Amino acid sequence: MTDSMRFLVIGAGGIGAYYGARLMRAGCDVTFVARGRHLEVMQTNGLQIDHPDFTFKGAVNAVSTAALTSSHNPGEYDLVILTTKAGSTQSLLDELQAWLTNADTLPVLSLQNGVDNERQIAAALGSQRTIGGLAVRIGGHVICPGLIEATGPAQVVLGAWPNAQQNAALQCNLGRIVDTFDAAGIPTTLSDDIQLELWKKLLINNGVNPLSALTGLDTRTLSNHPALSSSVYRLMEEAATAALSDGITIGKPDIDAMFELISTFDAIKTSMLVDIEKGRPLELDEIAGAVAERCRQLGEPAVLTEMVHGLVSLKLAQQARG
Repeated sequence: MTDSMRFLVIGAGGIGAYYGARLMRAGCDVTFVARGRHLEVMQTNGLQIDHPDFTFKGAVNAVSTAALTSSHNPGEYDLVILTTKAGSTQSLLDELQAWLTNADTLPVLSLQNGVDNERQIAAALGSQRTIGGLAVRIGGHVICPGLIEATGPAQVVLGAWPNAQQNAALQCNLGRIVDTFDAAGIPTTLSDDIQLELWKKLLINNGVNPLSALTGLDTRTLSNHPALSSSVYRLMEEAATAALSDGITIGKPDIDAMFELISTFDAIKTSMLVDIEKGRPLELDEIAGAVAERCRQLGEPAVLTEMVHGLVSLKLAQQARG
């Protein structure tokens, strides 16, 4: 690939590692930021990706955040791809803000769950550097350090935050990223209203993530279950109500389309279910909490979201007590 792009992937979990490996295979320069045993294995044995349509096994450039800030210059990269858990976005920005401001044009693309990551990035770096994004129809998890299993078409939707109309200059410069992703086998769509797309994805996350953590069921089982499917749909409706607090209107056709998508997509474990099984922090507040809080601000009921949020919180407290 001529004039290949240089990417910094912060968060080399299931999503970040998969997309980063795709970009590497296409000839792009990719640096992964990881931590703990996963980082150690990536540094010594490389990274392995198992996907029905894509396999990767080889050496990668993986560093810690400390090594990144001490040994790398932000000018080495064309794009930062942020794929960490949403709950760590603000602390990560606090840690890296001084380093990131050394290159005041380096854009940051969030491929995270939730609807507040881009807002936090824009507050720290400016909207002119903030690209909203979402990973669509992909399941990806760290099976063990250095090994990722992924499934699905693994599409990406991205756009200037909060939308093309309010951030036209950045939107006009995103074609190269889209073309590079497409060439790497990552089907990518450029959205004129990425905030709307993020809320549409939150409909799905609010519909299945907390319920899966409670029941241990995969997405397809939940959305097709005779007793639970109506709850999945109602949770999605409550998320659509919450979107009104951000000035986003999501009608019944969009809710139906999102429900159809999750009902027919591969049966996958949600990230929240995997996290609760592995004893890792959940994105509960960033998903159900965000919906419940916005509904409270609007004076609208979010009965089911409040309930599943409370039940998952109780389950986590019970786990903590052993």
